[in-house]
Amino acid sequence: MAKSAFALLPFAASLLLASPSDQHRTWSDYGGGHDQSKFTTLSQITRENVTDLEIAWMYPTGDERSYQFNPVVAHGVMYVLAKENSLVAIDLDTGKEIWIHAHLSGISRRGISYWESEDGSDRRLLFTLNNTLQAIDARTGKSILSFGDNGMVDLRRNMLRDPATVYRATSSTPGRVFENLIILGSSPGEGYLSGPGHIRAYDVVTGEFMWRFNTIPQPGDYGYETWPKEAYRYVGGVNVWGEMSVDEARGIVFLPLGSPSYDFYGADRLGENLFGNCLVALDARTGRRLWHFQTVHHDLWDYDLVSAPQLITVERDGERIDAVAAASKQGFLFVFNRETGEPIFPIEEKPFPASDMPGEEAWPTQPVPALPPYARQIMTEDDITPVLITPAERAHWQERVAKARKGLYVPPSLDEVVSLPGAVGGVNWGNSAAHPEDGIVYLLNQDFPSFYKLAKRQPVRLRNRAGDSDEETAAAKLRGEKLYATYCGACHGPDRAGSDVGPSLLAVGSQINQTQVARSIMYGSGRMPALPHFTDEQIDDVYTYLDDGVSPYASLFAAAQKEDLPEGPVVASGGAPLPDEEAFAGGFRFNRGENDYPPGVDAPADRYFTDYGLGHPYIITPPWSTILAYDLNKGVIKWRQPLGQDRDAAAAGMTGTGVPRGSQRMGMIVTDTGLVFSTAKDGHVYAFDADNGKVLWKGALPMGAEGLPAMYEHNGRQYLVIPASTPLTWGLKSRESGIGSTEEKGHGGYVAFALPAQN
Repeated sequence: MAKSAFALLPFAASLLLASPSDQHRTWSDYGGGHDQSKFTTLSQITRENVTDLEIAWMYPTGDERSYQFNPVVAHGVMYVLAKENSLVAIDLDTGKEIWIHAHLSGISRRGISYWESEDGSDRRLLFTLNNTLQAIDARTGKSILSFGDNGMVDLRRNMLRDPATVYRATSSTPGRVFENLIILGSSPGEGYLSGPGHIRAYDVVTGEFMWRFNTIPQPGDYGYETWPKEAYRYVGGVNVWGEMSVDEARGIVFLPLGSPSYDFYGADRLGENLFGNCLVALDARTGRRLWHFQTVHHDLWDYDLVSAPQLITVERDGERIDAVAAASKQGFLFVFNRETGEPIFPIEEKPFPASDMPGEEAWPTQPVPALPPYARQIMTEDDITPVLITPAERAHWQERVAKARKGLYVPPSLDEVVSLPGAVGGVNWGNSAAHPEDGIVYLLNQDFPSFYKLAKRQPVRLRNRAGDSDEETAAAKLRGEKLYATYCGACHGPDRAGSDVGPSLLAVGSQINQTQVARSIMYGSGRMPALPHFTDEQIDDVYTYLDDGVSPYASLFAAAQKEDLPEGPVVASGGAPLPDEEAFAGGFRFNRGENDYPPGVDAPADRYFTDYGLGHPYIITPPWSTILAYDLNKGVIKWRQPLGQDRDAAAAGMTGTGVPRGSQRMGMIVTDTGLVFSTAKDGHVYAFDADNGKVLWKGALPMGAEGLPAMYEHNGRQYLVIPASTPLTWGLKSRESGIGSTEEKGHGGYVAFALPAQN
């Protein structure tokens, strides 16, 4: 297949799409449209003919990267991310690339935002690139230099902190466009003293800063009294790193806000901590708070709200109510009147266990809705799986779980605590959809426990080697190389290029800073266990070995100057033209070691840490992942089905298992013809009957799928497009068998399914 075209079947005559403002007939924005329902009124694919779906075309990504990108379609053009992080515009009539904007290293990975003027003369793609907001002309692919300061907006500013201390001001999830505004969240990190997650809006034409909602209240703000009085100076998080939804008719944006940092120990943030873990409704034009509800008080479990709030109309007691439904990691669905914030179903404050940690004060109650939970919320020794582990291992895990503290909202402790759902359990990004007018919400759920155990750690203090001699640096690199070979190479690869279970470390220095490396070594990260026996000097040596020797912003400048452009109609590279690197950095620095509290703050003397405890996906009995439908007219779970089939479990004789895989990076599309399409972690896309959950069709993909699918109509033909470029990893099986294999079924790309073409 030619690299510059995807067409496997001939295209018919051109027919422009309907107006992108018709959000349920087009896919002109991330998640389909403003309301993020992933719902379409396109009617060609039905229950009766879905089994006839076949691959109509495929556009290869042209590299070995795993893309989570949700394609956007407008005016007969599809926009995708491919070819070493390049934005590509594809003509849907010819299958040919119209333009390529190359080397956008650091672009928001999950998607972009589309905007056009009322007369359609101005069409823009808006995206975050590292710590900047930029715009590209959707027709030409070139940066719009009248936007912001010569084509970019510096997102480290307008955060109520010194910009030089704001390390991460963007999110992998794109912003939400409303009228002439783009509303942005961020991913500031989850460590002690990370950046704040204030929500900001910018003019899509000029890049002008328009408004900010302070997610961590400042003195005089509503909610300020729910924190220690100086907390606004140092607390981080309380951010939208997931998906916002907009009620376009009412001009309301709904924010699913995350946890305050540090996630698992909050002695420096005693109180309820508004607006942490809140669903917040704002006036989208001004940022003024209309109402809020806090789903977790003083969060100690990393129970962020992440997935898109679903805007639905429900019928209760003969009255039709416009509502908003927010799904949580902990397995609860909260439903409110969209305008007033009044709960549609009762929510009761119930008591939960106190914390036994020094200085900690867990909030004594938590809100529990009357709706049935969709996730398992406690794990006992009886829940240890009988498959994929040996009898000896099963006995080990049964004993370990029996000794652990467990149950919903049991605070992390110096003793082991098993939380179910864990940090990536329940519903995550991309995992909610709806039939808006029928009051049905669809969710993807993952039952994945976390094993937490807090330990006191001193802040890591690392040297600044800027003044070291060449001999001293060489000696440190040699020591670091030996440590890496002993402790790191098995997972991250002997050449640091990564493996099935460990990411590449080739970008340490330019994209992964010294503090992040130190935290991962000392406290663990995901599957990676902590290495607490490492001294500060050893951590410093490992970092010196890994450091690529360039500044945190070097990747921006290197991308702009790359000469190895991808094949095809490249019109630009690297985004907006960059100023002098030192001028752009503006005094920016990565702090070497843990941050310190601001002067004058009465901070706790000790810091406690735990990893996410996610190294054991197969320990709990299946199903590990499920898809379900809530009928919110009746307040019941209408149906539930396992999502996908684990290969190793099938070999052991088990079916209907789902697939356990880290965070739930999958997505759905709901059709008005009674179908729910969903990707799964087993290399397939499924079509479920929306009425009863029966599997009606299963389509094979060349590789695994991450990110949201898209659906659109062109030339009278309806297409389902899946981003499929992720190797299939079947994970940890047992201590005896070790790490499972990675299965690459083919070359990655964007795969489109359609009914057979009519001649």
